[in-house]
Amino acid sequence: MITRSVSARAAARTSGLSPVPGVSRTRPYTPKTNGKAERFIQTSIREWACATPFQTSAERARAMHPWLHVYNTAKPHSALKGKPPLSRINRDNVIGNDS
Repeated sequence: MITRSVSARAAARTSGLSPVPGVSRTRPYTPKTNGKAERFIQTSIREWACATPFQTSAERARAMHPWLHVYNTAKPHSALKGKPPLSRINRDNVIGNDS
């Protein structure tokens, strides 16, 4: 977790989180320099948050986990030649985490 916020950094340290070496900050609200995150946000708004007329925020929140599961395990991604992101775990996940 990399942030300029002193309180956020303190909370991260308390939780045992630390910055990733070699990872730099991206400029906020700049899709050109933060493309992957901006693209994910755009997709999640279109396919999850606004895809269904939810009655409450709690209902929308409950729908997020199933959508995220499909997004990561079954949905084809063009950048991955039609494979879902989870298909890359064995190759790219050098520390052994799956998310």
